[in-house]
Amino acid sequence: MEAHQMPTFADVLRARQVLGRFLPRTPLHRYPALDRLLGARVYVKHENYQPIGAFKVRGGIYLMSRLSPEERARGVITASTGNHGQSIAYAAALFGVRAVIVVPENANPVKVEAIRSYGAEIRVHGRDFDDARSYCERVASEEGLRYISSGDEPDLIAGVATETLEILEDQPDIEMIFVPVGGGSGAAGACLVAKTLNPSIRVIGVQSARAPAAYLTWRHRRWTEAPMETLAEGLATRRPFMLPQRIMWEGLDDFILVDDEELVEGVRIYLEKAKTLAEPAGAAPLMAALRLREQVRGKTIALILSGGNLSPEQLRRFL
Repeated sequence: MEAHQMPTFADVLRARQVLGRFLPRTPLHRYPALDRLLGARVYVKHENYQPIGAFKVRGGIYLMSRLSPEERARGVITASTGNHGQSIAYAAALFGVRAVIVVPENANPVKVEAIRSYGAEIRVHGRDFDDARSYCERVASEEGLRYISSGDEPDLIAGVATETLEILEDQPDIEMIFVPVGGGSGAAGACLVAKTLNPSIRVIGVQSARAPAAYLTWRHRRWTEAPMETLAEGLATRRPFMLPQRIMWEGLDDFILVDDEELVEGVRIYLEKAKTLAEPAGAAPLMAALRLREQVRGKTIALILSGGNLSPEQLRRFL
């Protein structure tokens, strides 16, 4: 697929066939304590059970499977605060491709160590994700590497969209899906699948109020940069990705901003009520559903728990 071509539902079905060879389905669990908290039938999609602890591995593997032999021989480069980098490193190891992952200076050390463990080369550059991204775009051509955008890649979106496909196969009567938004690939994939299978399903994106670039771009329907000070590195983008945005403009029903304090509370609620570890980005859908308690009451809803990559230091602080 061309770099900015729109992915289709047929692409998602193709991705599912490829991913079936490499990844087991993740569980969709229901927890009575969460049902009581939200007054709804609540299903949690456990992407924190993926081998890298996050949903992005779906996109990484599918994209890597689609590279030409010439691109595989050249190697790939990408920027990441953690989970996307793990995904590309993990997928590159599967396919025997050289991977260079550029991380900002303040990247989560647990995620950086995981990237290194998959055999990728790590470069540290810049104070945040967007600095790292600019560096990547510059050196990719200089060094002859295939640059992988963490958002504007149709194959990444088709790959991660398989999480929503699994949700609706396992539980076709879902009425609302809550999905975190950083770059927007997960939310775009959710829109693509849900609106194809049942247009009445409401898809709700969630972002940190302290990194609202994607939210503002969605709301104003134009490229909008915004300050980024969130503790949730999975939601930390200063500039939007426009391919996911174009899909979200058509398919996203609502977009909620939650405070960082709420994200930390969500980590605690998941530990207490679902006995599961969520990183702040993964807890965002739960907190958005709590915000919309009136709308979710009595409904069957899905929360995409996108990842569980917390450092021990973060966990101590949050608790």
